[in-house]
Amino acid sequence: QILEEQDFKEEDFGLLQLAGQRCIDEGHIDQLLEIIQNEKNKVIVKNMGWNLVGPVVRSLLRNEKEDKRKCHFLLLDLLVKLCNPKELLLGLLELIEEPSGKQISQIILLLLQPLQTVIQKLRNNKAYSVGLALSTLWSQLALLPVPYSEEQIQADDYGLCQCCKALVEFTKPFVEDVIDNKGNSRENEKLKDEILKLKKKIWNYLEFEEEEDKQLSDSMASLAYLVFVQGISIDQLPMVLRTEESVFSKGLDLLENGLLRIEDSSLLHQYLEIKSFLTVPQGLVKVMTLCPIETLRKKGLAVLQLYINKLDPQGKYTLFRCLLNTSNHSGVEAFIIQNIKNQIDMSLKKTHNKWFTGPQLISLLDLLLFLPEGAETDLLQNSD
Repeated sequence: QILEEQDFKEEDFGLLQLAGQRCIDEGHIDQLLEIIQNEKNKVIVKNMGWNLVGPVVRSLLRNEKEDKRKCHFLLLDLLVKLCNPKELLLGLLELIEEPSGKQISQIILLLLQPLQTVIQKLRNNKAYSVGLALSTLWSQLALLPVPYSEEQIQADDYGLCQCCKALVEFTKPFVEDVIDNKGNSRENEKLKDEILKLKKKIWNYLEFEEEEDKQLSDSMASLAYLVFVQGISIDQLPMVLRTEESVFSKGLDLLENGLLRIEDSSLLHQYLEIKSFLTVPQGLVKVMTLCPIETLRKKGLAVLQLYINKLDPQGKYTLFRCLLNTSNHSGVEAFIIQNIKNQIDMSLKKTHNKWFTGPQLISLLDLLLFLPEGAETDLLQNSD
């Protein structure tokens, strides 16, 4: 159907996307290419063709056959060339925001070149578009785990290293625009600011030789790690700090080393009134549930158990109540319940403890024997 721009209706967009999706799903890529290349369809493709980018990209990620992928790439290149760049920019950024896990790098590597082409075609607000694109890309890349050791960098399981290299290539033409200083100088200043915002984020991951660490808490933490974990002494200073392990790994090692120096059940419950004594176990829960690296999640669990063992009975009781109220995670709740069962068992078999028997225990069990949605609670979901 040949339509002029003024004759388009809202439902036409959906119809085009459905028709295109059907052609792609049924393998009629050649037929779809003919329709898009037809000069008579120029207007409709320009204004509505961006709706087809999503189906094409998703099909590309599914297909591994080289001949089919070539047709898909040709179709994608045509859409980038013929479609309205403003609409296409928003469509591409939406696609970049969709995936999670290892698919993040796959779709970024796939769409960086089309995204660069689309932005270069824009006549106005190029700086804003570059900033929007870089912000979206960085927000997705920030979700990927950072490789620290040489082996992890070589393996690049999540594709972060490849994406960073590709991102440098993506910014090159915009950097050259700033250097050449062509056209609107005010727009160039804005473009330079947007590029520098990305550079500042990258600098956070680089190591610089500092004259002095003015952050006292960070300096003390680093010194404590070197002294108590690495076991260095004054006559061995200075030492080069290894950077292969992450900050999380070093923090867990330092906390574990400090806790091992304390006798079990010797930390008084009054210490939990100090804010940092409560934020430490809450931080460990975040490592256990949110950290993408399995070894650190397991280490966080082991250190939290060690922390619990060092508290006196009332301290354990207080911490259990706090974590049950704040964790909102069935796995963590299961871990706390197991600890409560162990404390009850010890109290009944060995030393009588009022915090895990009698009225105090009933109060604690009220938190456990509770159905969040009443009779409609999904018992399978809460089975832990």
